[in-house]
Amino acid sequence: MRVQQTACCLALSIWLTLPALAGEIVPVRAATDCMEGPLAQFGRYIGNWTIEDFGRNQETGEWEAGPGAQWNFVCLGGMSIQDFWLPADGKVGTNLRTWNTETESWDIAWTVTGMSGFAHISARQDAAGNLVMRYVSPQQQPDRRITFFPPDERGWNWKLEVSPNGDEQWIEVYRIKATRTPD
Repeated sequence: MRVQQTACCLALSIWLTLPALAGEIVPVRAATDCMEGPLAQFGRYIGNWTIEDFGRNQETGEWEAGPGAQWNFVCLGGMSIQDFWLPADGKVGTNLRTWNTETESWDIAWTVTGMSGFAHISARQDAAGNLVMRYVSPQQQPDRRITFFPPDERGWNWKLEVSPNGDEQWIEVYRIKATRTPD
């Protein structure tokens, strides 16, 4: 898995630094380029993270450990943040997160192995510093809400909730605990 991750990130780095026909492609830059202004909201997650995941058993309501993953976040030229979801089950995915100055929110494009096209997700930071994400399209049934909690020295947490009744009640169905991957 580590070789596959390294190859993926190396290929991306090479691709992003190659000249394009219409000009230069923005290279991957230091994390500090994404640590000012609104970019810092997701910039604080830049790095490589080992993921412990847990899903709620629909029958028993008990939390069950998942297969785990690696989640790597990079800064793209101080204009966006991209991450690479590398789970043990092989359904790799990526998000491209860009700040929308008109709406003062994040526009996120998400795609994963087996998905046709991508999902458009919007995110805003709440008063507690959490980043709350909602699907714009395609519409999800039931509605979904994802929350990134602020990181601390131990790492950070994330949760997925669903609402079977249009925002009246939210039920947590999946959670993640991220710890920095040792170099």
